[in-house]
Amino acid sequence: MLQRLIYFTVKSIRNLTGTHSTHSLTVSGKTMDVKILSALSDNYMYLIIDKDSKKAAIVDPVEPDKVLQSVSEAGVELTTVLTTHHHWDHSGGNAELVSKAPGSKSLTVCGFDDRIGALTKKVNHGDTFSIGKLKINCLYTPCHTSGHICYHVVPPSGESDGAVFTGDTLFQAGCGKFFEGTPDQMYDALINKLGSLPDSTKVYCGHEYTVSNLVFAQSTEPSNKDIQDRLNWAKVRRSLSETTIPSTIAMEKLINPFMRVKEPSIQKYAGSTNPVEIMGILRNAKNNFKA
Repeated sequence: MLQRLIYFTVKSIRNLTGTHSTHSLTVSGKTMDVKILSALSDNYMYLIIDKDSKKAAIVDPVEPDKVLQSVSEAGVELTTVLTTHHHWDHSGGNAELVSKAPGSKSLTVCGFDDRIGALTKKVNHGDTFSIGKLKINCLYTPCHTSGHICYHVVPPSGESDGAVFTGDTLFQAGCGKFFEGTPDQMYDALINKLGSLPDSTKVYCGHEYTVSNLVFAQSTEPSNKDIQDRLNWAKVRRSLSETTIPSTIAMEKLINPFMRVKEPSIQKYAGSTNPVEIMGILRNAKNNFKA
């Protein structure tokens, strides 16, 4: 059932080395491509390409040289940096990228938080702008940091073909730690904001934490077959050093305990029927979880 929830074309390009991933992947849509670039030990950067105009944006470019190589290989014009939050492993490459990028004087660096390096365009919840024909919707999701933004990208073909770049707010089968926020903020981010996006929306998160997240998720719902199936799949992918990204909003509603706080099985695990309280209980449990 889960495999039918995601429809995309993946082109494998065997040009990366290291333990994080041996592949760069391009998820190809009608009018938008997303190139998944591994970085550091478990981070992801994403090159978003408008296929008509050949204009592109990069999400959280912590390794600028790898980004510039990908831009050159794709034959696109990099115009925009989409920064999800200020943590160094997401924004630490901004200044170097601006200094090295061709046409860097026009490179726009977007984000909410003044702590973001090389910031030129401050965005807030509900702001919209375009990369070529791609519409970018900004979703303010404070909790992991007080200035976290997710970027919902909608191509001309419509929201059903859209994608959301969630940084460290929403992971596959998990969420970010509440470093600068509260359970009610994460509830608002996951349930009210991200959870209201179309189920077909592809989810591109900031880290490869899928297997460990699913192991925890399984401990909260041992009888959830969707979690077990996805965990088995993810273990195979990681054994081959391949990415488990993207998922979809539909899939997260099936396998992610932090998006299932209204489900009776999760409420039984938490010993509460209050969804916001459960969000905090789950986060504390995950923080202390040992497989």
